[in-house]
Amino acid sequence: MIRVVLPEPLSVLARIDREVTIEVEGAATQRAVIDALEAAHPVLRGTIRHHATQRRRAYLRFFACGLDLSHEAPDALLPEEVVAGREPFLVVGAMAGG
Repeated sequence: MIRVVLPEPLSVLARIDREVTIEVEGAATQRAVIDALEAAHPVLRGTIRHHATQRRRAYLRFFACGLDLSHEAPDALLPEEVVAGREPFLVVGAMAGG
């Protein structure tokens, strides 16, 4: 089971806790995690990734084990700590403004 921590607006939208656990079939990648999250909570489709391009939304970032994974390839394997459930996969809302 992979632990995923969501920003509050997304957890409120989906009516779920900020931290959820999901099961990923096959290799544990960003794509597989988001696919499983959207399958379990369809209301999140299009909120984390763009519907058509499947690219990460501009104001969301992905972190795990203290690393910014936002610019990693969607099919790159996640760190073993995340796969083992010791560390969460974080979806973080970026700060913007002036």
